[in-house]
Amino acid sequence: MCGISGWIDFRRDLTREQPVIDAMCETMACRGPDDSGTWVQPHAALGHRRLAIIDLPGGTQPMEVQTPDGKVGMVYSGEAYNFSELRGELRRRGHHFDTDSDTEVVLHGYLEWGADVAEKLNGMYAFAIWDTRTEQLLLIRDRMGIKPLYYQPTENGVLFGSEPKAILANPEVDKVVDADGLRELFSFTKSPGKAVWQGMHEVKPGTIVTFDRNGLREHTYWQLDVAEHTDGQDASVGHVRELLDDIVARQLVADVPRCVLLSGGLDSSALTALSAQQLREQGETVRSFAVDFVGQTENFVPDPVRDTPDGPYVQDVHKHVGSEHKDIVLDPQSLADPAVRRAAVASRDLPMGLGDMDNSLFLLFKKIREHSTVALSGESADEVFGGYKWFHDPEVQQANTFPWLAFGMARHAQSDGNEVLNPGIAQRLDIPGYIQSEYDQAVAAMPRKETDSPFEAKMREICYLHLTRMVRSLLDRKDRLSMAVGLEVRVPFCDHRLVEYVFNTPWSLKTFDDREKSLLRHATSDVLPKSVVDRVKSPYPSTQDPKYAGELQKQVADLLSTGDRSLELMNEQWARSAVRLDPSEVDTNTRNMFERILDVSQWFDLHNPTIKV
Repeated sequence: MCGISGWIDFRRDLTREQPVIDAMCETMACRGPDDSGTWVQPHAALGHRRLAIIDLPGGTQPMEVQTPDGKVGMVYSGEAYNFSELRGELRRRGHHFDTDSDTEVVLHGYLEWGADVAEKLNGMYAFAIWDTRTEQLLLIRDRMGIKPLYYQPTENGVLFGSEPKAILANPEVDKVVDADGLRELFSFTKSPGKAVWQGMHEVKPGTIVTFDRNGLREHTYWQLDVAEHTDGQDASVGHVRELLDDIVARQLVADVPRCVLLSGGLDSSALTALSAQQLREQGETVRSFAVDFVGQTENFVPDPVRDTPDGPYVQDVHKHVGSEHKDIVLDPQSLADPAVRRAAVASRDLPMGLGDMDNSLFLLFKKIREHSTVALSGESADEVFGGYKWFHDPEVQQANTFPWLAFGMARHAQSDGNEVLNPGIAQRLDIPGYIQSEYDQAVAAMPRKETDSPFEAKMREICYLHLTRMVRSLLDRKDRLSMAVGLEVRVPFCDHRLVEYVFNTPWSLKTFDDREKSLLRHATSDVLPKSVVDRVKSPYPSTQDPKYAGELQKQVADLLSTGDRSLELMNEQWARSAVRLDPSEVDTNTRNMFERILDVSQWFDLHNPTIKV
């Protein structure tokens, strides 16, 4: 797990630009605290920060191979979970290996198969290859977009990096966010390829971007597609379990301490139980970590998306599987600490406005990193198996917009992006219109099955939107916040074999027991406590302590008194009214908008972006 960066320029001698290359690389020191390195050719420079996971002494990067016709250099981030099988195949084809790292396997895979090596990989990865034989750069990203990768064309070449901050560190780039960038920032639609920063792009999941003297080209090597599902209920449940057993076994492989993120929900509990089972056979005990808030269990009040607190279920799983468990309990002061918010915003390069959910995740990861370097997470199971409440809401099922937005706005739990913005800017951006346009484009790209009934087609659409839009936002969040403290988080439910299989199971099979995530529940019920098997879905926790909302209110009031630059973008009149509310009147929607204002303030201070609307 690492951070990669690079610079291609066909008119500049990059051997004279070492300080700039080092600066780009240094922005991602947190992604790779164990080692750093650069590989510089006249027209290509590759940079790498390493978090050592596999073959600690032998996986140093950038990695180079000398062929009879020239050099091939690579920087790689992520893990190829099938690297052992690929290494065996490559050895049979005559390749020799000097290390035990998956990086060297991927590099030799390129020498053998060219860009088609991407189709051979099972894992999470983002890597760049510079081939001096063809003067060509390849940027390759995993199928689901688990590992981030960005690029920005320049007048004579291209810049790239695991995170925008690496690209923004190059003097060739101006820190500009235009109207389209703001629309993307405030819409929560996660448009493929867009990076908010003007001129910058995200390598789309399952895509190869090629750059040479003829310019840029894109090639999609994987995308969700429809297929006939012929398995019955028992066979479907059985196959899901077979896949999960194999996936967990692969993703537990590491040369560093591992753990599991445990929330007491079905997803994380299933991974914890399966990990415990497999590690027990190896004579090991699984470690588990959970985040909680002071007084949350005792004072919990059900809300539109959370029926129960996590704490009791976490304890049930811990006791059931015999994990070595630790709760990370956070208080309102820690969550509201501006320094924590700043670290979270800096890690994401953008003010996403998720506030305590980002801050608590950052603090959780920071604490876990004291004990483990690799963590397995239940992220994406809801998108894969249909777990969110809105999947099952008749009103949302009829909506012609992104389902998570339809559910949130119908319950006033989420702003449409306009109220928190400066009214003049909001009018020019027309975020509702942008959301509708993005929805229409997403649906138009969806694969269809002629034999689907109207209802089945709609549910396929909802699943597709989650797997190609929403999950990418969540994966990016998890990657950035974990890598900000040098923790590698793996996401077993994003294995493309599982995603493909479940995507093509009919909705009636996904809900055969008249509940959410039927396939996952029945596939893992034998290793779980009954309380968790019966638990209704509850998303990532958020503090309910009114002291937290009160602290946010005070911080926004301070911004108003100092004339913070964020007020150029945000709705100052609304904010002045909201800070005068009695703390008991600060509802979820108001709190969310406080979060956004405070995030934007930190973002302006960190990046000083030029806003062009």
